Amino acid sequence: MNRKLRMGMVGGGPGAFIGDIHRKAACLAGGIELVCGAFSSDPKKSRTMGKELFLDSKRVYDSYEDMMSSEKSLPPSERMDFVSIVTPNHLHFPVAERALESGFPVICDKPLTVNLVHARELAVIAKEKMLPFAVTYVYSGYPMVKEAKQRISNGDLGEIRKVVVSYTQGWLATLLERENQKQALWRMDPEKEGIAGCMADIGTHAEHLVRYVTGLEITELCADLHISVPGRKVYDDGDVLLHFANGANGLLSVSQVASGEENNLIISVYGEKAGLEWKQQEPNTLVIKRNNAPAEYIRTGLNSPGTGKHSRSAMILPAGHPEGFIEAFADIYRSFACGLLRTAGGYDYPTVNDGAAGIAFLEAALASAKSRQKWLKVQA
Repeated sequence: MNRKLRMGMVGGGPGAFIGDIHRKAACLAGGIELVCGAFSSDPKKSRTMGKELFLDSKRVYDSYEDMMSSEKSLPPSERMDFVSIVTPNHLHFPVAERALESGFPVICDKPLTVNLVHARELAVIAKEKMLPFAVTYVYSGYPMVKEAKQRISNGDLGEIRKVVVSYTQGWLATLLERENQKQALWRMDPEKEGIAGCMADIGTHAEHLVRYVTGLEITELCADLHISVPGRKVYDDGDVLLHFANGANGLLSVSQVASGEENNLIISVYGEKAGLEWKQQEPNTLVIKRNNAPAEYIRTGLNSPGTGKHSRSAMILPAGHPEGFIEAFADIYRSFACGLLRTAGGYDYPTVNDGAAGIAFLEAALASAKSRQKWLKVQA
């Protein structure tokens, strides 16, 4: 193809956090340009955003329905090639469904939907239409996360016995939603976020990270979820015990009321021969641990010795230059674009099926938290 891929966006209007991240990531990935959008349910705000982004006013739409029908009617040489969905959670399904039915591939922020029925429906439609569908579980885009996955796949740790993942933030330690803070307003609204709260917002990241790195499926769980701040309507803290298909066990712990924490995502995996650890706040380092031996520190950087081809493919910068959140997002966009173009290289990005697995985990955790029964099956 002798041009850039044309991206349309739904959501990401004035003051939106994640929409701006997606736009920057697409730009950093290269070969992608934003050409149209329905950036807000408020047409005035959508047009304001379009002006800020220097888009053709004719391709800044008042609604996602208008955007899909108008773009579909354009000749292939002009219409958008795919849709990026960066709305609050409750709109993911209707927007993605409309995009797929209109023939457009989709890249959607997580969680995929607010219920498993809709998640499975999107997976079916994407398969029937043979359209690529990515879900931005961003942490799978970090080079050292890919390195961890490769080492486990190679058998460096031996049979996996235990997995511990924790994701702690402190920004919702008070009723920030009552102060009209935009990010808190919709995340703490059960009609837009869903009752799962922190489990949907960051717990699905932790769940996907575990499945991505280890390759193991969660078969059973036992959840203890909390509303820690009086007056809040959704869960803001929780712990989940995990059983995996190979017999291993684990713990997933998340909180958005852990005062003083920023974005503290940590995964530790322990096998019969060795263990490993990765911290999102120190993303350039993967630690390999063995009994009776010094810890081994693997570092990110182009041409880094000892790293595998999958992690090297995600590296952008020379050693010593931190690669972080936007770079990891960019890796997902780059892989998604490669898949659309069917160019050389792997298409290692989270799919609609990964998104559906995340919703299955969420629904099982919610059911377990409300049940007197200890263990519940995960119906993926």
